[in-house]
Amino acid sequence: MNNGKGGETLVLIPARMASTRLPGKPLADIAGLPMIVQVAKRAQEADVGRIIVAVDDPRTYDAVAAAGFEVVMTRVDHQSGSDRIFEALTKVDPEGRAKIVINVQGDLPTIDPQTIRAALRPLEDPSVDIATLTVEIVDEHEKTNPNVVKVVGSPVSDSRLRALYFTRATAPHGAGPLYHHIGLYAYRREALERFVTLSPSTLEKRESLEQLRALEAGMRIDVEVVKTVPLGVDTPADLDKARLILSASSN
Repeated sequence: MNNGKGGETLVLIPARMASTRLPGKPLADIAGLPMIVQVAKRAQEADVGRIIVAVDDPRTYDAVAAAGFEVVMTRVDHQSGSDRIFEALTKVDPEGRAKIVINVQGDLPTIDPQTIRAALRPLEDPSVDIATLTVEIVDEHEKTNPNVVKVVGSPVSDSRLRALYFTRATAPHGAGPLYHHIGLYAYRREALERFVTLSPSTLEKRESLEQLRALEAGMRIDVEVVKTVPLGVDTPADLDKARLILSASSN
């Protein structure tokens, strides 16, 4: 299977079987395919680079391989998705050919391929270490919901912010838009290599937000503003929504 352009950019999709709210989540059937395969198909449609799924279970490995996607086995004891994708990167590209790594979460089966492509745009600026995504909040409840992570940033263009902070609080104060962070990242390879060597930081532990480790270490994160938040599948209700969306799109 042709998984994209050259070796400059890698799309790494971590898949972890040990979900407490939705056991066996990567293999949940959505429109006739395991969820993790649906995510890989969205990445393939984005057409930004070679796709590798990083798994921790032989059943997931077999399902991804059977669908024709490249897959690598990683350890079961990783504390975060970034640690898992870094292990995968060292296994599949030990020569260091890939310069950019996109981390697409393995529970986004309905993500718009254009959203994946959007994560690359901030890296056009050579001073940016890590790129991620956000959506302006329009639902008033989301503004005060601690499960909705907000980006506090300084605008650098009409569609981009330089991240100053990420928080579960309602911020910043005062008149103006608030932004809902989307946890999809594009890293320069050297930025990912540095990030995984850093110890968890003070604010990261306080907010339970891994990306604060990078900011506290002085790394630059820019945030592209996109139109919609992709559906993350964490519960049986989310799974039902994803099935409806993808069943409708396949008809």
